[in-house]
Amino acid sequence: MLINLSFNLGMILFFMGIFSFVFNRKHLLSMLLSLEYIVLSLFLLLFIYLNMMNFENYFSMMFLVFSVCEGALGLSILVSMIRTHGNDYFQSFNILQC
Repeated sequence: MLINLSFNLGMILFFMGIFSFVFNRKHLLSMLLSLEYIVLSLFLLLFIYLNMMNFENYFSMMFLVFSVCEGALGLSILVSMIRTHGNDYFQSFNILQC
């Protein structure tokens, strides 16, 4: 019963993260924060699933390593975008420029 409740909570958190990612498209930083929120909710779901099936938690450590790498790549893109364009608005970013 408690595992089912926490699984439903994880799904609600995941869908809230997707809605915030879809509706906050103005700044790159807010999109990166909502992506990290989605990754944390997926980690919660993965942790609940692995504990429910009595598996080892080594895969969750690998998931955290890849999510940290994803966060570092997102921040490096944010820094390079701010250095070249001066802000993180998507309206001022032209994809066709080299």
